[in-house]
Amino acid sequence: MINLGKPKTKYYLKRILPFGIIWLALSWFVLLIESMATDYENKRPETDITVDWAIFLFASFAVFMVGIAMGTVEVLWLGKQFKSKSFGRKILYKMGFYLLFMLVINCITFPLAASIEMGTSILDSGVWDKFSHYIVSSTFLSTMVSLSFSIFVSLLYSGISEHLGHDVLLNFFSGKYYLPKAETRIFMFLDMKSSTSLAEQLGHQTYFEFLRDYYNQLSDAIIQFKGEVYQYVGDEIVISWKKEEGVSHQNCIQCFYAMKERLKKKYGQFEKKYGVIPSFRAGMHMGQVTTGEIGALKKEIFFTGDVLNVTARIQKLCKTYGKELLLSGQLKDVLDENGPINFEPMGTMELEGRKEPAALFYPVHL
Repeated sequence: MINLGKPKTKYYLKRILPFGIIWLALSWFVLLIESMATDYENKRPETDITVDWAIFLFASFAVFMVGIAMGTVEVLWLGKQFKSKSFGRKILYKMGFYLLFMLVINCITFPLAASIEMGTSILDSGVWDKFSHYIVSSTFLSTMVSLSFSIFVSLLYSGISEHLGHDVLLNFFSGKYYLPKAETRIFMFLDMKSSTSLAEQLGHQTYFEFLRDYYNQLSDAIIQFKGEVYQYVGDEIVISWKKEEGVSHQNCIQCFYAMKERLKKKYGQFEKKYGVIPSFRAGMHMGQVTTGEIGALKKEIFFTGDVLNVTARIQKLCKTYGKELLLSGQLKDVLDENGPINFEPMGTMELEGRKEPAALFYPVHL
């Protein structure tokens, strides 16, 4: 049984946390601008909260948690509801939902902040008098405008992150690969079996939907076993691991079987919807790559190195030798053979376009 606990939780936390940071940073920026515009004085005490350190800390915590709440809703639920919509429509529909959500939050947090400012109970009549003035004031309107801006920036981040990939986006922001760097990585080239005949049988539009459903079923296993999707190339997906993460607990091999298990559970749905069942084969290898940002018209994180060519050729040999998974001897040597998977030798094989033969192995469950 595959445990989808800890790594998946970390993955979601990495996606949700930036929402809180975005909201906190924007709230501090708005507060600074408003304070500078009013010479750091409360010009409208009947509707505005006077900011002291207690109010500042409460407001900062509240805004951060609101961002986290929005991120949780976006990542775990709402983001999945509009997958079929265009980017513009996603933004528009979600803006409406989150504005209503933030209106409710605003109406809850303002009385709390007012009670802290006045040093009284939230049930005090003075708190609710101030709230009644606030709700019809220009301050309330400006607050909703700033909330709308925060929502828009958060959704923009969410959309870009979804299209580029969360880790890729963070790497761009951090400048991690602005200067190329050498890394040792594990690669898996995963290729769908009989894809050409499937495309002809289904037609290009239905085949596109088929591919989307197929890739969706593989995502949980990739997250669970700490893989990173490098590229989708038609019916092929290239998955990569940093050496330490891929070797640990045989994650790179376990990922293959987890994807296979996940797909097997959905055979009935594929059979019912498309009349066919997908399957795949994969080749794996480990080696050094140079990683960096590349592209003039479109930037992306790019890997280059002989390991990619070797992995592609190992994957092609799967069909030749009737194996669903083959890996290089170089990768096999660094995997823990005391784990749940052992490796049987296939011998030394010639690889297309290479002078040096490669020792190949296939995994066998103990």
